[in-house]
Amino acid sequence: MNESKEQIDIRRLTLKNGLSWPNDKELIMLILGTGTRKMPVEYMAEKILDVICATNQEQWVNELQKIDGVGKSRALSIAAALELGKRHNRSPQAQVHNPKDVIPFIKHIAMQSAEHFVAITLNGAKEIMNIRVLCVGAGNMAVLKPSEIFSEALKEHASGIILSHNHPGGHAEPSGQDLATTEHLLRASELLGLALLDHIIITKNSYFSFLEHGLLPTLK
Repeated sequence: MNESKEQIDIRRLTLKNGLSWPNDKELIMLILGTGTRKMPVEYMAEKILDVICATNQEQWVNELQKIDGVGKSRALSIAAALELGKRHNRSPQAQVHNPKDVIPFIKHIAMQSAEHFVAITLNGAKEIMNIRVLCVGAGNMAVLKPSEIFSEALKEHASGIILSHNHPGGHAEPSGQDLATTEHLLRASELLGLALLDHIIITKNSYFSFLEHGLLPTLK
């Protein structure tokens, strides 16, 4: 299938301005090259981005194959490209000293039109171990059991966990449900012996840290 004018423009502008110029969808379009007759590359890239943002890494290959035009080989190529990028951008010395240190790792969910809830696990040196999608959709976090939220962190022997979700409406202030859910999860984390270090609400232009606003114990 021939490349679209949009695809050609993205390649030209990326060559001119560098790899930091394209947005996430456009980067995926560059990886794909072309779409199919039924699924133009721009729509395929959008669906692929939705899968990446809504599922965890171990599910990517299977979930990507459900998209029309993305077979096993293409799904594996996309997942491999993402893993390569993650490996080369990982900084073993990077530590979370304050909430702002976490923002670069979760800013992608701020662009999503649906609420995405993620958990960031940290080791004893306050280094990020993993970032997992807990659920997608407004209100879904309220029905999650603490065991479902903290189970993977306990399996990883994490020393602490940071929760985060986006507010698509653009206001970072916590809702009454956000406050109640965080208080409930704080009590559960104390019983499990796993420190709930922060809950960060992120939007396209700002963020709200429960820790910074004195709503959680101080991060030591």
